[in-house]
Amino acid sequence: MRFTYLYFFFIVFFAACKDDKVDLLGNSPIKANEFIKVFPVIQTPFSIADTSINSIGDTTRIGKKVLQQFIPDSILTTQIKFLDKSTIHPIGKIEKEAETYLLFKHKYNKQQSVFTIVYNNKNEFLAYKPLLNNNNNDGYIHSVVINREPTFSINKDKMDRSTQTLKYTRVGWAFTASAGTFINVVNETNEDEKRNNTIINPIDTLPKKYKYSGNYVQDEKNFIAVRDGNKPDTYLFFIHFEKSNGSCIGELKGKLKMKNETEGIFTESNEPCIIDFKFSKTEITLKEQGSCGNYRGIKCFFNDSFTKKKEPSSKKKK
Repeated sequence: MRFTYLYFFFIVFFAACKDDKVDLLGNSPIKANEFIKVFPVIQTPFSIADTSINSIGDTTRIGKKVLQQFIPDSILTTQIKFLDKSTIHPIGKIEKEAETYLLFKHKYNKQQSVFTIVYNNKNEFLAYKPLLNNNNNDGYIHSVVINREPTFSINKDKMDRSTQTLKYTRVGWAFTASAGTFINVVNETNEDEKRNNTIINPIDTLPKKYKYSGNYVQDEKNFIAVRDGNKPDTYLFFIHFEKSNGSCIGELKGKLKMKNETEGIFTESNEPCIIDFKFSKTEITLKEQGSCGNYRGIKCFFNDSFTKKKEPSSKKKK
């Protein structure tokens, strides 16, 4: 009897081990949840440098047939080069309420790169974004830093020996459900002096006939442009501010909806960023309610007041 119990125990044990083993080479189909389970959870903030790509990721190999089940052919054939002669390895995953981000390492000869794929909570493909590679020979250290939102900040840094200053560029990308893709949310650099001194207002030429439309300013680097929306109770806006001598920058373009005569709100589905707007005849006040870290630095917020700029009076022709 004891032998019988042991026999059944080992049968169940080995059957369970067999069920837990997922075929990642594509010899048999696997389910989406099995595929995602292979990726370990990443704790953010998380960073990878081009000099350390070789040391990250799992040794587990993901075959082309498996990738074809979960990544569209349009991405595999145009974005992920030399797939037949290269290997793909899982790095990890970032799980949010509405999306899951999978990070992959792609190896082809000595070339290595990192990219991410986004899936919704039904495990359906949403977007692809390349993040980093080790093919740069420009003297910069290249890296990607991922924060909690997550924003993927693609960075390059170099010490200028002549001035003993750090030259840097930070380009932040975040997936936005309303756009269905990654959008550029941060642009910071100290290398382009012309760009640093010029802020382009993307909605400047749009109509401003509604009651609260106009320009609200503190100075040339801290302002809000408000323009007419498609309905009288909606406005388009563009905010740019620079705090702490320019070390903390915020920028956001969006649409606000009026809740009553003087108060409006900006919010998007599946986005944590919420901003309250309060209007008066001469001023606009912002209060950040949700987390808008995708659109600003860590130590500054969309909490401020701006004075409405008077429009130049148009002279009547005699």
